[in-house]
Amino acid sequence: MNHDKEQQILQKRFMDLARAAENKGICTYTDFLTLNETSIFFCIKNDIPNVNYDLFGGYNGAERKVLCFYGKNSVKAFSDYITCIRIVPLNKKFSDNLNHRDFLGALMNLGIDRSKIGDILVREKEGFVFCETAISRFIMDNLDKVKHTNVICSIMDKDAPEIQPEFQEIRGTISSARLDSVIALAFGSSRNSILGLISGGKVFVNGKLEESNSYILKEDEAVSVRGLGKFIYKGVQNQTKKGRYFVVLLKYI
Repeated sequence: MNHDKEQQILQKRFMDLARAAENKGICTYTDFLTLNETSIFFCIKNDIPNVNYDLFGGYNGAERKVLCFYGKNSVKAFSDYITCIRIVPLNKKFSDNLNHRDFLGALMNLGIDRSKIGDILVREKEGFVFCETAISRFIMDNLDKVKHTNVICSIMDKDAPEIQPEFQEIRGTISSARLDSVIALAFGSSRNSILGLISGGKVFVNGKLEESNSYILKEDEAVSVRGLGKFIYKGVQNQTKKGRYFVVLLKYI
C-alpha cells in the first residue's frame, strides 16, 4: 500500500471516529499514533465535525499518543483506555543491561501490533510500558523474559507515582532560535547535516511535522528527530556580548 493510500485511510478513520463521538455522544479512540500520524491529524483537524478531542499517551510528554474524540456529554476516560505495565527483572543483580529496544523486541515477539503499544520508559533495568488496556492482561500472562532475563510484570495502579522520562540538560550558545541551530546544539551536529533531516520529513515540533529549517522555536516546545531523539527547548537564558543567545535544552535520555 502506498503512502498516499495509507494517509487517506487514516484520515477517513479520524473522520469516522469523530462523527461517531458527535452523533452518539460517546468517547471514541484511536490506537497509539506515531508522530507522523499525529501530524496528519493536525493537518485535517479543521475539517473534523464539531466535536471535542484530546491527545494523551499515559503521561505528560509522551511521544506516542491516543487520540480521543468526545461529545459534549461524554467524559474522557484515558485512565480506562491506557494502562502502564511495570516490567522488573526477577534478579536485577544478574540481569542484562536492558534498554528500550530489548523491551520493545520482547513485546513484538508476543505478536502484539506496534500500534497497541505507546511509549516505553526504562529506569535501572526496569521497563514501564504504556499500552491499550485491552491487551494488558495478555502481556501480564505471556511476557516472562526480556532478552535473556527472566522478568515479572505488574500493573501500575492509579495510586502509583507518575512515571516521567529522564533528561540531560544541555546548555550552549546559538546565533538564533532557528530550528536547525537548536537541533545542531542538541545532538552535537553541524547545521548543514541537520538540513537533510528537516527537508526529509524527520523533524516534528509538538507532534507536528516541520519542514522549515528557519522555524523559530518557542519556549517549552518539544522537538523530535527520527533517528536521533527528542528534546524540549527551554528558551533563551541571556545574550552574550557578541550577540549570541545562551539557551537551555532538556534532552530525553
